[in-house]
Parts: sequence; C-alpha cells; structure tokens
Amino acid sequence: MRFQTALSPADTAWLLALVADWQMIADLAFSDLVLWVEDVEARGTWAAAQIRPTTGPTTLLEDVVGSFVPTGRHPAVESALAGRAPVGGVPDALGRAVHAVPVRRAGRIIAVVERRREDPGTRSAGALESAYLEVADELFEMIRRGEFPGDTHRSELADSLRVGDGFVRTDPAGVVRFASPNALSAYRRLGLVGDLVGARLPDVTAGLLSRRTQAHGSPGLLAGGEGTEGELENATATLRIRVIAVRIRGESHGSLILLRDVTELRSRERELLSKDATIREIHHRVKNNLQTVAALLRLQGRRLSNPEARHALDEAVRRVGSIALVHETLSHSAGDAVDFDDIADRLLRTVLDVAGDGTVRAERVGSFGSLPGEVATPLAMVLTELIQNAAEHAFVDGRPGHIGVAANRIRDRVKVRVSDDGVGLPADFSAESSLGLSIVSTLVQTELGGSLAFESRGSGGTTVSIALDVPAARAG
Repeated sequence: MRFQTALSPADTAWLLALVADWQMIADLAFSDLVLWVEDVEARGTWAAAQIRPTTGPTTLLEDVVGSFVPTGRHPAVESALAGRAPVGGVPDALGRAVHAVPVRRAGRIIAVVERRREDPGTRSAGALESAYLEVADELFEMIRRGEFPGDTHRSELADSLRVGDGFVRTDPAGVVRFASPNALSAYRRLGLVGDLVGARLPDVTAGLLSRRTQAHGSPGLLAGGEGTEGELENATATLRIRVIAVRIRGESHGSLILLRDVTELRSRERELLSKDATIREIHHRVKNNLQTVAALLRLQGRRLSNPEARHALDEAVRRVGSIALVHETLSHSAGDAVDFDDIADRLLRTVLDVAGDGTVRAERVGSFGSLPGEVATPLAMVLTELIQNAAEHAFVDGRPGHIGVAANRIRDRVKVRVSDDGVGLPADFSAESSLGLSIVSTLVQTELGGSLAFESRGSGGTTVSIALDVPAARAG
C-alpha cells in the first residue's frame, strides 16, 4: 500500500485494523478473504493481504499477496471499487462463489474485500453454520458502510480469541439468540445450570459471579454497547471474553461475543508466580545466611593474633561475599538468570578497598550479558580471586596500576580477559602455587567446563584468559 497506492496514512491504518480482525470474519464466513487496493496509476488492482478460514476448506492453495491484476480482468472487484452495488455470488472459472465488498472509510471506498467460498451445493446449513454466516453478513455490511473496524483500541487480548473457542450472539437487549457448544461448555464451567439461549446474558453472568466470594470482572461487559474485552472469574472458572457491538446505520443489532475458558491457563500462571516468588525468597534467605557466615568469620578474625590466620579468614569472608552477591542479584531477578555486568562492576569496586591507598584503578569493558545462576556463581568467585590476586601481587612498593576485565559474549560463547599492568608472573609460576589460583582452576575447568590460560606480557603485566560455553537452554 505504501509503494503501489495513493492511500493516506489514515486509510492505511484503517485497513491494517481490518486485517488485524479478519481471521474472525473469515472463520464466520467460511471463506477466503483477499484485500484488493487500487493501483496509484489506476492500471489495475493489487492484492494487499489474504487470510484463510480455520472453519472450512480454502479455495486459494497459493498465496496471492503482491499479485497485480490489470484493469478489465477483475470485474467484480472493479465494480465494487467504482461504488456500484456489491457483487455477490458470481462464480469464478472453477465454479466458486465470489463476493466483492467495498471497504468504506469517511465516505470513500478505499479497498475491496473479495470473499471466496466453495459452493456448498444442495447441503443445508446447520444451526451453528447459519449463526456464523448471519453475523458474517452483518460484519460485511458494516465494512461496506464504513462502520467496521472503527477507531476503537484493540489490545493483545483480541488476537488470542477465535470463533471456534466460543461464540455467543445476543440481540439488542442482551438476550442470547445463539450459543455455540464451546461457549455453553465454558459457561457450564462457570456454574451455569440449563441453557443460555433465551436468557439475558448480563443477568446470567452477574448471578454466576455473585454466587462466589472470589468474583472478579464485570458482567456489564456483556451489556452490549461499545465493543470491549476483559475476563470474568469466580472461584471455579475464568473466562476471557471479547464483545463486538453490531451496529448498522447507527442502530444496534446486538452483540457478537467471543469467549474462551482459560481456567487451567490461569491456574498454571498462579502456580508459576508462586514458584517464582518461592525461588526469590530462597535466594534472599541464602544471601542472608551467607552474610551471617561472613559476619561470624570477621568476628573470629578479629580475635586472632596470628596474621596468617587472620588473612586466611579475610579471604574466606571475601569468597563467601562473592557468592552472596550472586544470590542477592538472583533474589531480584525475574527468573533464574542475572545481568552479570552489574555483578562484575560491584566485584571490581572491591579492588579499591583492597588496594587501600587508591593507587589501583579498575574497569570493565564489553558485556557478559545475562547468565544463569549456575554459571554466575562460580564465575563470580573466579573473578573475585583473579581481581584480588592482581591487586595484592601485581603492584609493588605502592606503584599505581590498572586492572581491567574485558568480556566478549557471542551467542552462547563467553570469553573473559582479566589483565593488569603490574610486574608480571614469576619465573616459577604455577596455577597450583596458591589456594586462590587452585580455586580458579577448579571452578573454570570443572564447574564451568571452560578453559583457562595465564600469560605474562613482555611489556609487563599479566593476562588471564577464560573461555566457556553457556548452553542456549540456560542462557538468559
């Protein structure tokens, strides 16, 4: 429409709103629908959109969107575009009935909906099919008069309801003229005894909701008037509904109501919310317990006179703190994944506390992305050990220095480089030479299934490279 027609943005928005709702119309009409728009140079018509019914066979085995039909070869569509009487029931070359319905907006015809359906032959329509076709004809009449789709806002709820889920037709007073079997089953789940046909739907719904103390939703949604949508819920069931007011020439012809029983879906959602809240609470309590352990270790360390023993307890406090940090972040996350960039930045800030005199700077470049908790916890401990080790041993005699953490995330592959510009590695370096580096090696290779490499740069300084995979199923 943008490149092949002269339609205005408002016209285009109207047609987009129509197309957003026409799966419902196709299902009610048991017909394929094709939206035709006139070429900007009036050389013919373009197929802008197409939909097939889910309630019957299709007449269009191939997609026709983007097809161009020159003037003179599409008489039914051209007649409707010209404003002549809608053409209906004209058989095509294969004997299928073709109807052309003009799409009117603000008094102008801006497009044509072609309705194609297999010839039902002599078969008589049942009650359900007749009710569907009656509403379809009314909606097509509203389209022809510029009364549908209208300018009302549509939420995502409208796209989740289908004609086959549940269909109710009411008259202008709200009395049910027809209810499909699925709609009746949904109301029985809500507590209905008896039939819906002949009953005033708002009254019936109000009675079903008022019988339960846990009632939500307003039966006024079903009272007709402007189209609306929402949910009706009591202690036994939850129904999702959409009401479409049928108005022709400004007069009410009742309402079309689509509904679905979503009781099981809402029950599962509540279970998931409960489990999510429980998991968050567990992470919160684990964090609190770890902080308690760290506090006890600090108290014990203050009572020790042996510097080596006190230093060992300080390192234990730091390791416990890095694990607690991950659990604290998980307790605020929507799922079992955390934004690891925030954790890395908080770990780096501890370097300044360790250096003490403000001579060591630390920064992060790149992004880790979102990591699952089972990866974040050991990786946080690894970074803590490497940062602490660099801060304590890379810079001698109080010289200033820089520690950097570079992260590179490509899909499910994470590469990390922890670098400093200090004195470099000693000649007799071994990853097993200290408890901290032994912990790093074990966590990277065993817990994370990654690789680890130490490099002493010729210009001074050390780089530790880590590479690991984050399985797609666990990645955030």
